[in-house]
Amino acid sequence: MIWMLLAAQAAQLDPAAMTPEEKAAQLQSSAPADSKAGLPAYDWWSEGLHGLARDGYATVFPQAIGMAATWDAPLVKRIGDVVATEARAKFNARPVDAERRIYEGLTIWSPNINIFRDPRWGRGQETYGEDPYLTGRLGVAFVTGLQGPDPAHPKVIATPKHFAVHSGPEAGRDGFDVDPSPQDLEATYLPAFRAAITEGKAGSLMCAYNAIHGVPACASAPLLVERLRHDWGFTGFTVSDCDAVGNVQLFHHYRLDAAGAAAASLRGGTDLNCGTTYAALPAALRRGLVSESEIDTALARTQAARRALGIAYGATSPWSRIAPDQVATPAHQATALEAARKSIVLLQNRGDRLPLKPGVRIAVIGADADDLGVLQGNYHGTAVAPVTPLDGIRRAFGAGNVRYAQGSVLADGAPVPVPETALRADGAAGLRAEYFATHDLTGAPLVTRHERRIDLDFNRAAPVAGLGATWSARWSGELVPPGPGAYRLVVDVPACWKYCKAHDAVRLWIDGRPLATGAVAKGRIEIPLNSDGRSLSFKLELDHSSEDEGIRLLWEPPADALRGEAVAAAKDADVVVAVVGLSPDLEGEALSVSVPGFVGGDRTDIALPFAQRRLLDALKATGKPLVIVLTSGSAVALDPQAADAILAAWYPGEAGGTAIAETLAGRNNPSGRLPVTFYASTNDLPAFVDYGMKERTYRYFTGTPLWGFGHGLSYTRFAYAAPVARVSVVAGQSASIRVRVRNVGARAGEDVVQAYLVPPAGAGGGLTTPVLQRQLVGFSRLALAPGKHGEASFTLDPRRLSLVARDGTRAVEPGAYRLFLGGGQPGDAAGVWVDLAITGTRQVLPK
Repeated sequence: MIWMLLAAQAAQLDPAAMTPEEKAAQLQSSAPADSKAGLPAYDWWSEGLHGLARDGYATVFPQAIGMAATWDAPLVKRIGDVVATEARAKFNARPVDAERRIYEGLTIWSPNINIFRDPRWGRGQETYGEDPYLTGRLGVAFVTGLQGPDPAHPKVIATPKHFAVHSGPEAGRDGFDVDPSPQDLEATYLPAFRAAITEGKAGSLMCAYNAIHGVPACASAPLLVERLRHDWGFTGFTVSDCDAVGNVQLFHHYRLDAAGAAAASLRGGTDLNCGTTYAALPAALRRGLVSESEIDTALARTQAARRALGIAYGATSPWSRIAPDQVATPAHQATALEAARKSIVLLQNRGDRLPLKPGVRIAVIGADADDLGVLQGNYHGTAVAPVTPLDGIRRAFGAGNVRYAQGSVLADGAPVPVPETALRADGAAGLRAEYFATHDLTGAPLVTRHERRIDLDFNRAAPVAGLGATWSARWSGELVPPGPGAYRLVVDVPACWKYCKAHDAVRLWIDGRPLATGAVAKGRIEIPLNSDGRSLSFKLELDHSSEDEGIRLLWEPPADALRGEAVAAAKDADVVVAVVGLSPDLEGEALSVSVPGFVGGDRTDIALPFAQRRLLDALKATGKPLVIVLTSGSAVALDPQAADAILAAWYPGEAGGTAIAETLAGRNNPSGRLPVTFYASTNDLPAFVDYGMKERTYRYFTGTPLWGFGHGLSYTRFAYAAPVARVSVVAGQSASIRVRVRNVGARAGEDVVQAYLVPPAGAGGGLTTPVLQRQLVGFSRLALAPGKHGEASFTLDPRRLSLVARDGTRAVEPGAYRLFLGGGQPGDAAGVWVDLAITGTRQVLPK
């Protein structure tokens, strides 16, 4: 209702005074100032997936999949609040009419609540996993955290995305047509969006690139009007995924030209165009493809949002009082550390290998042990003081007890950051770094310091205090190859792309020879290097005068040389901690990568890449105890026999290294639970392009996974007391159940109590296809000291007790159900069963 009132107020701006061209300009993501309408210039595109993104320093939380592994909705809500606070802090640092670049606004295009239906999807890391209920609860938490408690004055506006049925492949996504069954649509792909709108009251929503049943999602009135607005009562504004409106013409071939695509999208329910195709709306108006009243409706919705946020002349917001210094505060950093701790999942711990004892000598092995990108994931801000796993382990166990070796690349053909072990300056590992306030290294350095590697993220954030928008830097010392052979060096400069007019320039000398010079126009410069194994002088210079976002020195060295270093380090240690997995260089959105197991940001094989499997085999052959820390944005098929203990740490955010080290040392008792199924093999999966849910996710998979959805161990043990043996409800009523949990171990810990509903065979008259195995209907975290008990209670409303038939209708059906309450799925964790008898039938409407 509040959005309807605000829309009416916005309509008082008198759209009749605006030309069609002026209206169309306001309905595109980069909107110009319009004094007649009382509107300063505004760019609608801002990101806040797991921290305010792409706009300088911010608190960087675990990637969304790691947030999901916490199974902690109140924590996720607090994270959303931090994102909103930091967005407001940066926005309030300048007048409301200041010119805003992309990523500087208050309309946050997050969260991503698509279902992670297939682990091959590179963007699955942005989601809350494979389950509609878990995704919905965390999505509601994040949306309400972002928007705050006052619907009339949101702190920021959340934008759940991508509506709907969107989860890869990345290649071809612009014109991909999905054909979901009515059952899969209602049971899997829509519930989280419904929750975000009806419960979370999200003020915005983003439509997807793909088509559904031949109609582009951003031009689908059945989706954006009938389901979203009519059934769910949505009164906010919709926005297209970027360039999705243009794709209606260019890739879906649903209309012949831009005017037709713009009209189809506007009439289909898309109010705001991320892109420029709505510039063709005046032409569409002249051709009778769209009416002026339809344009005015979209304009009223978007301007209502601006007024609610206080970004229109005369509009105010109580959140304008948030001070500019409320970014990356100690409290925010503490929340990031809490989230990283709770996100870590202990997959196995044979022989109680973990936690490690104080004073143990550790060989830390793996490229992911010391890579900034592995902490930050994608869609991230710039962390103020990031702690890699190597950093954290050194601090926790003492640098003198830790030896590091990179060991391997992540995948054959994919370069990784040159490690500190291959760099030397002034007698220490790493390089001498000099930063100049000028663009051409003139004058005295502003700062000279030692850096362990060249791996910097300076997206709108100067790497040292006192540097302006234009500066330069020099890194010098020696390159120390681990052995002779053919090397490939890469100077990687993540390139700006939106409004980008120039690129940074670099100069590289090795052994006194100039090997590269000039602007890094395509983001990378590759240099082949044949080494005889001796140390070589090294110098790299950077002129930073553009919006380019960082610089990294990468390499692909001879495999045997790296592996030999790792084996030597392992033999000299008491225990090996191998930090292996994936990285945002391999999995992500529309990446230009094609190496074995990976293409275009997606995976073709869910196994740990062969280069790392060879490394693990060599480490195991040393006979030393082996602990794996898996860093990734998705499930990876690991051989459980490869290590004694395995931790899943995801992309853990700025405090990831601290949380990992604390967990290894026992200072943090792991309490994360898997938000996705870890399948044993790619062969367990249906075709990637098949959006049918048969044999997908724990709800429909009939095989045996490596580790199931909801799995997670602890350093302590929990026991469940049997609740009432039987509960009976009439269809349409709610069922309430309580369960008592006791910590029967010697350590304090947190259990995640999970409730799974198991329907009777043939429930719904056999109308459910594929057959639902079980479904999550509740979860609750309990923190318990040794010997203490707690109680988890669940109230299961009719929607949670319902089943979806083949025709997409949802109903509560009679029968003898079973409810499992435990620390994981039935058969995977301690827990108890309750018989649940439902009598009668009651349809559950989409509303």
